[in-house]
Amino acid sequence: MTDSYYRYHVFFCTNQRPAGEHCCQNHNSLAMRDYLKKRTKELGIIGKDGVRANTAGCMDRCSKGPVIVVYPEAIWYTWKTQADLDEIIEKHLQQGQVVERLRIKD
Repeated sequence: MTDSYYRYHVFFCTNQRPAGEHCCQNHNSLAMRDYLKKRTKELGIIGKDGVRANTAGCMDRCSKGPVIVVYPEAIWYTWKTQADLDEIIEKHLQQGQVVERLRIKD
């Protein structure tokens, strides 16, 4: 375990841009953040030495979005469905494995 309070800190971009522009909130990112928080709580992996999920303003990667970033590794993900988030929860947040198919590499 690192000196970090949380094992993983997940930031969800929930920015809303003017109509017609790429933005994460066009993909219901706030509701999906709420889902991840609910699911990690159900799994008992929240809090100290666990997972913390927060809302972030624009992270300037809207064209890749919707986006989240997981620290301390600074792994950027995009997701399209709740099943994608379930895979990130299971593989990354529970097992410590990066989900390559959802990873943003540039």
